[in-house]
Amino acid sequence: MTKYVLAVNAGSSSLKCRLFRSGKSEPEEIAVAKVSGLNSEKPEFAFKPKPEKEIDQNGVKSHEDAFAHVLSQLSNYADIPDLRKEEGVVVAHRVVHGGDYEKEVEITNGTYHVLEKLESLAPLHNASALSIIKFCSDELPKATNMAFFDSAFHQTIPEAVRTYAIDPKIAKEKGLRKYGFHGISYQYILRRTAEYLQKPQEETSLIVMHLGAGASMCAIKKGKSIDTTMGLTPVSGLPGATRTGDIDPSLVFHYTSAASDMSRSSTTELHITKAEEILNKESGWKALTGSSNFADIAKPDVDASKQLAFDMFVDRIVGYAGNYFVKLGGEVDALVFAGGIGESSALLRAAVVDRLKCLGFEISKDKNEAGDEDAVHTIHKGKKSVLVCETDEEGEMA
Repeated sequence: MTKYVLAVNAGSSSLKCRLFRSGKSEPEEIAVAKVSGLNSEKPEFAFKPKPEKEIDQNGVKSHEDAFAHVLSQLSNYADIPDLRKEEGVVVAHRVVHGGDYEKEVEITNGTYHVLEKLESLAPLHNASALSIIKFCSDELPKATNMAFFDSAFHQTIPEAVRTYAIDPKIAKEKGLRKYGFHGISYQYILRRTAEYLQKPQEETSLIVMHLGAGASMCAIKKGKSIDTTMGLTPVSGLPGATRTGDIDPSLVFHYTSAASDMSRSSTTELHITKAEEILNKESGWKALTGSSNFADIAKPDVDASKQLAFDMFVDRIVGYAGNYFVKLGGEVDALVFAGGIGESSALLRAAVVDRLKCLGFEISKDKNEAGDEDAVHTIHKGKKSVLVCETDEEGEMA
């Protein structure tokens, strides 16, 4: 019987862990720990409940170090068991790329080796998760490790949508197709939004925007993903803090003649080419404005470069929203804003909905700007509602 679930979300330079106690309906969150800036000289550690003594951050340089640090802090509290010894512990790992997996899987030697082979499709994303999974196998021998995939939700995308116009034999051999990501978030948003609208998930159709430093959109028809903006990797689709979003694929070779060379960041675990580094880490609104913080951009009366970045983001969102509206045949229960930017930027929401008035979407200025503490709330109610949903990937895994 599961007593505790430790949800682990490993980013490229961060680690977030949330510990839940099993409940009768929803799991109860009892602790949150986050380590950020793992690539910097001074990583930051945040923990709730608050530690009684100051954290010694020396030596916390890798995801394994960070995870060991989290386990150590959790064990300092009388109300939290030592997860290294406790029976009935499940560790739920967020893994960005799951290839053809249609749902979460238990980590065994076999599934671990499958995930290792997928690293070439997501070298910037899967390596940190795999390092934590391996560490857990050694440090938490009594725990069950489960992998939850961002790509699994999108396995329902039709073949004509997920297929690239390349040699099908090579595409099949190398797994080259649209996978889509942020699926754990989309599953949570679908579930909570359907509850809010008082509709079964299988009867709910949405256009959802997961807008953060990494941004994507998804068309959900009767509870199933039929298209999403990200593709083979999370680079395609919308621009982000440091990602290009959609570009002409030849652009990177004109940008640098060393596109296929290994980058200086490449390691034994992360086989990163210069092209991947440019597309993932040296682009987006950081390249346009010098800031990767969208809050610096989404303001009235900003300078020309920031206004351009804002307008580009709105333009790309609106373009995909129109595309998805047509693919859903106009049958859309709600347009849903989620993710850090979608949840917090009233200015962006207003700009997007203003451009989508022709499709029947409207926005209440007062409700949009007022904010709301509820996980799902309305900023326009009608035949085509406009909602804000505070997403929760770790909670969905738990």
